[in-house]
Amino acid sequence: MPIKGKNIIIGISGGIAAYKTAFLIRLFRKKGANVKVVITKSGLEFITRVTLETLSQNKVYCGVFDPENDYTSEHVSLTDWGDIFITAPATANIIGKYANGIADDALSTSLLAFDKQKFFDPAMNYKMYNNSSVQKNIEVLKNEGVIIIEPKEGFLACGYEGKGRMEEPENIFKHIENHLKKKRSFEGKKVLVTAGPTHEDIDPVRYIGNRSSGLMGFKIAEEFADRGAKVTLITGPVRLSADNTDIKRINVISANQMHKECLKEFPEKDIVIMAAAVSDYTIANRETKKIKKQDSSLNIELKPTNDILADMGKIKQNKQILVGFALETDNELNNAKEKLKKKNLDMIVLNSLNDKDTCFGTETNKISILDNNKQIIRFDLKSKIEVAKDIADHIYKLTK
Repeated sequence: MPIKGKNIIIGISGGIAAYKTAFLIRLFRKKGANVKVVITKSGLEFITRVTLETLSQNKVYCGVFDPENDYTSEHVSLTDWGDIFITAPATANIIGKYANGIADDALSTSLLAFDKQKFFDPAMNYKMYNNSSVQKNIEVLKNEGVIIIEPKEGFLACGYEGKGRMEEPENIFKHIENHLKKKRSFEGKKVLVTAGPTHEDIDPVRYIGNRSSGLMGFKIAEEFADRGAKVTLITGPVRLSADNTDIKRINVISANQMHKECLKEFPEKDIVIMAAAVSDYTIANRETKKIKKQDSSLNIELKPTNDILADMGKIKQNKQILVGFALETDNELNNAKEKLKKKNLDMIVLNSLNDKDTCFGTETNKISILDNNKQIIRFDLKSKIEVAKDIADHIYKLTK
């Protein structure tokens, strides 16, 4: 059971749904989890300290400088202890504080100090929830990897009816349990991910390349590493670092270098995700000295680069999963289907440059997934962290 022995921090902000959180604490305790509660002073208007301490069997943390605290830096020691942080209910106030880096009470300081997985369960009046400022703040949280457990439609304590009810404790518990099960879903798997652009030298000063930032590939690598895989990340020249220090990173510059490293790593890998934007052409005759500016036109001869995906597809074993990316501007689905078949892929992730706020240089992406089971799944615009999760989820289905 993935819950047993886990250290769960539950944050409670000032909303009537706080009464539900008592049941959530009880569910975690019954399954063998350790629970500590952080609550705002407004939260204590809706549920008592005695109730929370009795159910959690731990002292409640409410004030940053409360004399009952074990330490003066309780928010740091508490967050070092916890494996998961769940804020339920999450009011518009605490969502706004976290999104904007405000730390002025026990709950907000603890949230900012916590560097592992966080969940927020919004609960508020439906007009507040639909307010553009609240929605922008929720998007900030999602972009930082916070998992939002969506509120439900229904009758609200304020007398209105609409979206704003905190999810029921049993469903919150199942959500956390499923997350923990999925967390180690690639345990023991060897995964190769490519990221970023390649640069093809014209001379010692200049090169041709593309606008890829590498962010999508890095988020995919981190997602697989977080789920227990042994990840090798081959990346072109980017200004990024992987958050997960267990990722083996190989830096390359040119398409030829990436081809060489990929073919060397490929045979021992279980899963390969080729998210890099590899140049289709390189310079036929690279100059060894800087080309001086001339009054006449400069002609540069290009030649095709090696097709890394196609070469992998030719030697792919049945036990291996090979995933490609397709960035298209027209005839998108047909081009992706053709690439899927021609290069012997198991799955392809389709991006369109026609979609706003996607692809190069953005924090968001909008994808479609096509696989060799003839499935086509279209996704909404999401943060690249969430897109990486969707890609990993679908690859996991292909392994079953």
